[in-house]
Amino acid sequence: MASEEKHHVLDLPGFDKPVKLLIVVAPYYKDIADGLVAGAKSVIKQAGATCDLVEVPGALEIPSAIRIADRRSNFDGFVALGCVIRGETTHYDTVCNDSSRGLMLLGLDGLAIGNGILTVENKHQAEQRADPAGQNKGGGAAAAALHLVALGRKWGRTGKKMGFGADSILIAENEEGPTTA
Repeated sequence: MASEEKHHVLDLPGFDKPVKLLIVVAPYYKDIADGLVAGAKSVIKQAGATCDLVEVPGALEIPSAIRIADRRSNFDGFVALGCVIRGETTHYDTVCNDSSRGLMLLGLDGLAIGNGILTVENKHQAEQRADPAGQNKGGGAAAAALHLVALGRKWGRTGKKMGFGADSILIAENEEGPTTA
């Protein structure tokens, strides 16, 4: 059984500048979502970071909410939380595949996202994975986002591109203030 297996867990990264994450949760199964959020918030606090929380109707809306937040706000990373339990139709496969694909595409586009959308066969599996004292998949998703933020800061630029296309201006910060690069 997966809950009895031992896994290597990386130590949380340290940060010299504040980190702010956005937790995007689909509380379709409210009790499961609450456990995922509690685990994520605990890990975020342990890392010395802060977070905001937003709820969306379902797992399919999570990637869109993250894209909107990235374009219109100043979050360093994102934690995607929710639960999809297999039902009697193929809708399960669509929701699992498309929400995961959406998050992966955003990640490949450079966003720091920890994916904590559970895809399970039954409610019992979800409860085990969501429990902060158990498998703590919400905490794991938060840790993944924090690690990706740390990598982005290690290898990234200090500014975001402004505008559209390849000739966009990069606004960078130096000791004298904003400059163009």
